[in-house]
Amino acid sequence: MPVKTDLLKDSIGSVLVRMTLPMMMGIVSLMLFNIADVYFVGQLGTAPLAALGFTFPVTFSVVSLAIGLGIGTSATLAKLIGSGDQAQASSLSSDNLLLAALLTLLIAAGMQLLSAPLFTLMGAPSTLLVTIQEYMSIWLLGAVFLVVNMVANSSMRASGDTKTPAKIMAFSSVLNLILDPLLIFGWGPVPALGIQGAAIASVIAWGITTLMALHILYHHKKLLILQALELTRLRRHWLKVMKIGLPAALSNMMTPLASGVLTAVVASYGAEAVAAFGVGTRLESLSLLACLALSMTLPPFISQNYGAGQTARVARAWLLSVRFALVLQAVIYLLLILSAGTVARLFSDQAEVQELIRLWIWIVPLGFGFQAVTFLSASSFNALHQPMRAMRISVTRLFLLYVPLAWLGGYLAGLQGMFIGLVVANMLTAAVAAFWIRRHLNRLADSVATQESS
Repeated sequence: MPVKTDLLKDSIGSVLVRMTLPMMMGIVSLMLFNIADVYFVGQLGTAPLAALGFTFPVTFSVVSLAIGLGIGTSATLAKLIGSGDQAQASSLSSDNLLLAALLTLLIAAGMQLLSAPLFTLMGAPSTLLVTIQEYMSIWLLGAVFLVVNMVANSSMRASGDTKTPAKIMAFSSVLNLILDPLLIFGWGPVPALGIQGAAIASVIAWGITTLMALHILYHHKKLLILQALELTRLRRHWLKVMKIGLPAALSNMMTPLASGVLTAVVASYGAEAVAAFGVGTRLESLSLLACLALSMTLPPFISQNYGAGQTARVARAWLLSVRFALVLQAVIYLLLILSAGTVARLFSDQAEVQELIRLWIWIVPLGFGFQAVTFLSASSFNALHQPMRAMRISVTRLFLLYVPLAWLGGYLAGLQGMFIGLVVANMLTAAVAAFWIRRHLNRLADSVATQESS
């Protein structure tokens, strides 16, 4: 069945389930990729684990670039593919992959130059800087593979195929899981490389799976073609994608910026607190994976239905997604509470770090359902070609509520107060985001009704 008919006519629930389940399994693999890094590096001791915690805001800023470009890719390609313009879709997809590679190389080079002062600004002690740079020097070299891989997967999802990207992400996770212990601890002729081995394992896994993704785009999806580098066409395509992708990327980059500020605040409580907070951020990613998968499959559905004027289906899809997110995250919170001790022991053998991980689990995941409502609303705005509204949600959450309330909570009640501040910020942002998206959808429905009656 053609993708266009599938997304426009099938029941909303069945379409979202069919697209989201494979994506969710792929993201499970991607999250396990990061969890494996934390687990194996944690075996090296508290200092390497703390160093890895400091790298998260920086590495996630690169991931945010990939997410933003992927959002722009998904929104533009879905519309072209839905209209049957395969030739234009193939040309734009190819030019967009080139854009992703060039931007990543520039950003990675800049981060490499600013590495030491950047981590010092985040509160990293001088004793950890060498360890951090050992990891980041390798990670940044391979970042281009990560971003191109993610954008290539977004091109596949725009065509309605979420199974292939999921398989690619799963294979990448398996490769990393095999290479991590081999390169970190050494085996036979392979030397023990410590935290640097974790970075090398990641780069190898990304490099191999990027080649796989490009092969599939070229030979099977026909979304990668060889074409002359015409500046006029490149400019037109890049602007088309970046109109949505740039605000989306900036919105996502605000998250690691805010995370960097919070990491600096947490650093005042010691290396153990940073180590626990680093574990928490990765548990957060794993806990939100189903909702994250939904936020990646929702935009193609919304974009095609919006283009067809079916705003009622768009509104129902958003509401169904929000209800699912709230129920799911409540269940996940209960599971985390029940397994808090086991999870803490899994990631650290230090009693103080374990205690802080348990504290994080008891408080912070209370806000995950509201956090999901926030990014589902933002992704819906991007799909509706309203990237600035999505960006406004991110600014409101991170800099008007998230960071200020976390700082205030920490000032009043220490680390526990900071964690409570994060939950309150997520609740308030979700209320604001839900109000904005519902108002916009109501206006669209009124506009469609007016056009039909005239």
